[in-house]
Amino acid sequence: METLSFEFPAGEPMRGRALVGCVGSGDLEVLMEPGLPGKLQIQVVTSVNGSAARWEHLFQRMFDGQTPPAAHIDIHDFGATPGVVRLRLEQGFEEVGA
Repeated sequence: METLSFEFPAGEPMRGRALVGCVGSGDLEVLMEPGLPGKLQIQVVTSVNGSAARWEHLFQRMFDGQTPPAAHIDIHDFGATPGVVRLRLEQGFEEVGA
């Protein structure tokens, strides 16, 4: 198990909280809550050691050219593919109206 932390520039705090996915399904879960203005903080707990570069690239591609809402995001991963990670993040942002 490995814990990774990332931070990106963000706008105003998102409204509401979201929980999407289920780590017990062999997938991942994403928990979102409002963060500090100007900061998007992401913590990933993953079963795949040595995957920090893959996560960082995924987040950079996802947030490049846009200003995400300020949030604190916890991701509990059990080897999900990058496509599933992106899908779950987009589902969470949609749920809170971001």
